[in-house]
Amino acid sequence: MTDRCAWCGTDPIYVEYHDTEWGVPEWDPRALWEKLILDGFQAGLAWITILRKRDAFRAAFQGFEPEVIAHWGAADVARLLADPGIVRSRAKIEATIGNARAYLKISEIEGFDQWLWRYVDGAPLQNNFRSMADVPAATPLSERLSKDLKKAGFRFAGPTIVYAFMQAVGMVNDHVVTCHRHADLCR
Repeated sequence: MTDRCAWCGTDPIYVEYHDTEWGVPEWDPRALWEKLILDGFQAGLAWITILRKRDAFRAAFQGFEPEVIAHWGAADVARLLADPGIVRSRAKIEATIGNARAYLKISEIEGFDQWLWRYVDGAPLQNNFRSMADVPAATPLSERLSKDLKKAGFRFAGPTIVYAFMQAVGMVNDHVVTCHRHADLCR
């Protein structure tokens, strides 16, 4: 039996996500933005809910292309609110449109990937937690990044959401040391 972080349990969707995606450094700016948006949609829900709906989200949000979404308006919000395949939260949908605009503003200055990864000096932070109880929900770094995202115009980007995002995109390696992925991602 393979040792994994306890949070993923045995659900095949969670196991696949844990083993192939969670904690793997992501450098694509569009993919980073998509993950930040999905982490925002997860607020108040279980992550498995978002994973199960991820394909529907990608279809509804036209591949999470910020350049497209930034131009959406009331008709698009209404269309998304009627889509049973996604989480139908007006606040989160409207935040996504605003977040696309914020993404574009950052991208005018530097790549979104560069902007994010400079918070960890361009390399994943390597943690050595022994149990999930040791893993924080937020850190001073996620608080700082959250503040800067909000200053840039992002919503649904509080410190806990941002820390979950940082874990997901490999800015921090929070696989516990007994997990088979920890050592791989330290390399």
